[in-house]
Amino acid sequence: MSLMRYSYSILFALLCLGCSKERNPVTDPFEAILDGSSHISGSNAYLNSPFVTAGDRVYMVGHQDGSFPELGWHIKGEMGGIWNHPVKLMDGFEAVLIENDRRIPLEKASAFVNFPMANQHLYTLEGTDLEVVRWQFVPDGKQGLVVQYTLKNTGAKDRTLTFEFTGFSDLRPTWLGERSGMQDHPDRAVYHVDSQTWRMTDTGNSWHVIFGAGLPVSSQEESKTGYAGQGRGGKLRYVLDIPQGGTQVVNFVIAGSYTSESEAQATYTDLQQNSTDLLRKKSERYQRLAAKSKLTTPDSLLNQTFEWLKYNSDWLIREVPEIGRGITAGIPDYPWWFGVDSEYALQGYMAIGQDEIVHQTIHLIDSVSEAVNGNGKIIHEMSTNGVVFNPGNINETPQFATLIWRIYQWNGDKEFLKKYFPTIQKGLGWLMAENDGNNNSFPDGFGMMEIHGLNSEMIDVAVYTQAAFADAGHIAAALGEEGLASEYRKRASALQEKINREFWSEEFQSYADFIGTDEQALHLIDDAIIRADTLDKPWAVKELEQTREAILRRPSGAELKPFVLHHNWVVNTPMEMGIADPEKAEAALETARNFVNPFGMFVTGIDRDNSAGTDEGSFKGSNVFSYTGAVMTLPTGVQAIAENNYGHPDRALDYLKRMTRSFSYALPGSMYEVSPDYGMIVQAWNIYSFAVPIIGQFFGIQPRAAEKKIIVHPLMPREWDQAHLENVQVGRNAISVYYQVEETGTTLLKITQKKQDWTLRILLDGVQEKELQMLEGTVIKQQQHGTQVEIEARGSTLEVRYKTN
Repeated sequence: MSLMRYSYSILFALLCLGCSKERNPVTDPFEAILDGSSHISGSNAYLNSPFVTAGDRVYMVGHQDGSFPELGWHIKGEMGGIWNHPVKLMDGFEAVLIENDRRIPLEKASAFVNFPMANQHLYTLEGTDLEVVRWQFVPDGKQGLVVQYTLKNTGAKDRTLTFEFTGFSDLRPTWLGERSGMQDHPDRAVYHVDSQTWRMTDTGNSWHVIFGAGLPVSSQEESKTGYAGQGRGGKLRYVLDIPQGGTQVVNFVIAGSYTSESEAQATYTDLQQNSTDLLRKKSERYQRLAAKSKLTTPDSLLNQTFEWLKYNSDWLIREVPEIGRGITAGIPDYPWWFGVDSEYALQGYMAIGQDEIVHQTIHLIDSVSEAVNGNGKIIHEMSTNGVVFNPGNINETPQFATLIWRIYQWNGDKEFLKKYFPTIQKGLGWLMAENDGNNNSFPDGFGMMEIHGLNSEMIDVAVYTQAAFADAGHIAAALGEEGLASEYRKRASALQEKINREFWSEEFQSYADFIGTDEQALHLIDDAIIRADTLDKPWAVKELEQTREAILRRPSGAELKPFVLHHNWVVNTPMEMGIADPEKAEAALETARNFVNPFGMFVTGIDRDNSAGTDEGSFKGSNVFSYTGAVMTLPTGVQAIAENNYGHPDRALDYLKRMTRSFSYALPGSMYEVSPDYGMIVQAWNIYSFAVPIIGQFFGIQPRAAEKKIIVHPLMPREWDQAHLENVQVGRNAISVYYQVEETGTTLLKITQKKQDWTLRILLDGVQEKELQMLEGTVIKQQQHGTQVEIEARGSTLEVRYKTN
């Protein structure tokens, strides 16, 4: 079935025919507005799984078949429906067509199609001569959404139908609302005769939701709700006259407010009057998102994945004006703000040109951290009501320093550094003074791994601390504080040496999960054996038992030493950050390749199958939400970055391909948090896992905006004989890189930039100057460094042809 079944002109004519009576006004069809837009059809096997349509104020989560089951675990059964954080508006809605006393429920869509800015459900109604499509989208900056139904009469006679729409309110606070004084009360439902809308209000708060269609209502009544909670239902009926071959379009608006009924009413009126323009504007904005950092490679699926990850990133922007605006972690169960998720994700957001939200998120995380902690410690998790659940794990504080330095490379704004350097200074002081009890320079406490008891000296905390001191040194130097810069650099250098010496396990050819005592290790081994045995991983049980026996044979008392127990993905962070000794890095990367399945890297290596995981099917999660046995995009992306850091782009591309297998697996146009179909249906840090290895490593774009310089150091996979990356924003500049391996075996590299006075510094590995031909560009300097050629040039275009050894 063609998704865009009618041209605009034909559909408009049909609408005019179908709406000849005054009571059926013409409404612009969303299908015509979105004609030609990117879209992906879902799998019938996943119609009974979630979708999202999102704006920055409101989003809606239901199932792809058009229903709204109770789903989610953070607030059990309440994470679906329509949310206007910090309150929920509705559990959902349902629609029924009535003709000659026959009720035709629109309850099980036969197909789902996802667009970047909207969704579509198609209903197959056997024996009715009707085609029904439901659309929905959330306008930018609005506390409401628009749901459009198009009904086409394919029969041989005119017909009159009653359209019955029932909305179910559930005005309740989000997670941790009780800590901020937000208490849920029963909703009250009132039908407003003048506007012909239902208005629901929480009886104890000024929380409101209004819905209606802007058509004359033939009848209405309050309805029971089958959902848990204290919501109410409201039913609206409309008479629709649809001639033979005609189409009727009906727009429902759902608008809310957590401050006043007048605000909800203003939004309702705005969306009823301007839905067409709002959808068109949102569509145009998404076209601009797609045009930034536009990727073209021989791998069409990877190209599509990268394009849609830019859209996914936008879906996760959440604004609560009273608190702030920033990216959230994931939908449906993590629709609020996180420190560490942002610290990974924002590096990717910056590379794809979504710089405004980068700065807004950093401001939000920093200001809340200062208000809650006041000592430079960065928060971990905050609900949209402003309640901080976790004031911070240990890794988040050092990772903030690295984030600030890396964003500065892109924006070149020294005021940005000045603003956040005090937080970094305080944070590093707190990190070492309060969390390094034995003064060995390795802070103690939880890092990325949320395993009970795994809170001693963790590898990821140590690595990110080393990076923080190195990056803080760069920041201090940029701000003219050379004494502080020197101190930070010395600490970074000493930490790098200590990590390579003290965290390395020669026996396992891997960096250790943690450094601790025998006693700590034995407790963790007991728990890990239970886990591995429960998951039926006999190889892991055997290895853990052997480790336990070795500890008992050669006890070391209170001495700290490295332990490899879980093979957690974080053991690869020394390679991610590029601080591993080359020989150790090669060995550790080889070891890590054992802990994968077709979708990527296991979070906890002992969860892998003995065969290294050949199952490409659905993730088999536990009855209670858990990451046990999970393969996730972040660990896989970290591994791709690590492989590139040590000169293995083909290996890195393999990890990207593994992740790409989960793209559109369950939700078309998205990539789940846990591969291929478990956890969050859209996840912020996915963009880190793709943008950093593709933009920063394969194309080698290394921004130096403060110096008005861009370094390009390509590291292309052999599969890519042709690859383009266009319109990458660096400060006020924009760069495009075109790469092509010609039939003769030579390589053509063309770089264009918007600002001609910026310097382009090109580094080409495995190239001799005699094998280099300048085709275009104003060269300032060209020199050979061993097997690498360095070129510095200015102008709008630099084009070279070269042959690699």
